[in-house]
Amino acid sequence: MSSAHEVPKALMVNGFRVRKSFGIGGLSKGATIGAALTLLAVGLIATQSPATLLVTLPTALVGVGLAAARRHGMSALTYYWAKAAWHRASKSEANSYRRLLLELPYALDLPGVGASSTLVKAHDPTSGRSVGVVHDRATDFMTISTLLAPGGSLMAPTGAVQSSLRTWSSVLEAMSTDDQIKGASVTIQITPGAGEALGDDVKARQDPGAPALAKRIVEELVRTTPHATASVAPWMSVTVDPNASVNPPTDLAEQVAEALKAVDSIDLSGTGTDIERRATDIDLRRLVRSAYDPDVFNARDAEFADLSWSECGPQAADDGWEEYAHDGGISVSWVLREMPRRPISYSVLLPLLAPGRYQRRITLAYRVLDPHEGEAVLEREISAAYNTAQATAEVKGRAKWSQKADAQRAEEAAAQVAGGAQVVDWTLMVTVTARRAADLPAARQELERAVKATRGVRMRPAYGAQAAVFAAGLPLGYNPLVKG
Repeated sequence: MSSAHEVPKALMVNGFRVRKSFGIGGLSKGATIGAALTLLAVGLIATQSPATLLVTLPTALVGVGLAAARRHGMSALTYYWAKAAWHRASKSEANSYRRLLLELPYALDLPGVGASSTLVKAHDPTSGRSVGVVHDRATDFMTISTLLAPGGSLMAPTGAVQSSLRTWSSVLEAMSTDDQIKGASVTIQITPGAGEALGDDVKARQDPGAPALAKRIVEELVRTTPHATASVAPWMSVTVDPNASVNPPTDLAEQVAEALKAVDSIDLSGTGTDIERRATDIDLRRLVRSAYDPDVFNARDAEFADLSWSECGPQAADDGWEEYAHDGGISVSWVLREMPRRPISYSVLLPLLAPGRYQRRITLAYRVLDPHEGEAVLEREISAAYNTAQATAEVKGRAKWSQKADAQRAEEAAAQVAGGAQVVDWTLMVTVTARRAADLPAARQELERAVKATRGVRMRPAYGAQAAVFAAGLPLGYNPLVKG
């Protein structure tokens, strides 16, 4: 008898595909056009001065070769260009942040991608409670976060899980037709060490007259519990454009009211998700501040009530190529490189959600395309897949099997959309935080093992974008898939 957990076929999911455009020799469409223009320019220069070919032609060929080569799942040219840009920023100390008191407007804003955000305390007439709304001054977008209750569906019947998946599909469909909803993200933060408080409680309630064996068992459980348990804080952030309504709001108060109305239209009942409440301004301050300084995660609400939005950010931070040093810790962030091409279990991300020795934050960010845009995207994908296969067949005599399979997957996706499915741009981001620099290698190794345990999900470090990915996992109003 096999002890492996078998997942029913009804709970297997697929349809993941990386966007691809038609190009020549492994180049994308844009890179192909750029290479053609570069070689044309080299030819035009050579007609006037043939000797320049000794310099221009090798340089152009090296550039085209780097654009065609792959490095960590991206174009080698893009990778090395980003690395050169990061080195330039490092030399000018543009990747270092120190909070200073300056007599300038917004001088104490959050660093990086959070610089244009500000926190608004609003009143929600539906619940009668205060709600924290993050306003992006650059785009006028509003982000509202909802605190969720930690739970799961691993022990639920197959029919219940199928029903939850169908309901999530309906939620995505509703979001795709709402012009005000620009994107959303779901974050789960796992902070180890919750067992310490449990140990104190057990010690205070222990019966002195209990049997020795029972005492030894309880002591062993208390000793190991801090390493095996964690506090889980999940939340969902929705980014809204309040000005996309028929009657655009005229002031900030109306914008907030319009944003709350749009978020209230998202009905998560039946999705298997338990809603705790809308995040208050204090909740947002706690989540942001404790991410930069994990030691304050369990502090009292009164300690966050008087914090300004800028004080929730780091006192000092250094954005490295593969790590991000900040108050109270040093973090490493990874991003999704590619999903498996085979059907996978709905619980594939469970290894990433398992508690470890270090604080971990897993964020799933997505943007639901409207039906017309989704259909147009898939039509382009089908054309690009068939053109690539045909070009390879003309050169080598036959197309690659991988190209034929890719074209088939694009057709299957189009058939699913024709049947009512939604096209979603999405990405996965994971951040692990160590309290000391000496613990960073162990934290990185723990993350690598968790990613490998998913058996197929491929991720890579967020090279040169550690601070941005770190912030994307926080309720700061920043979603990398939402463009202003």
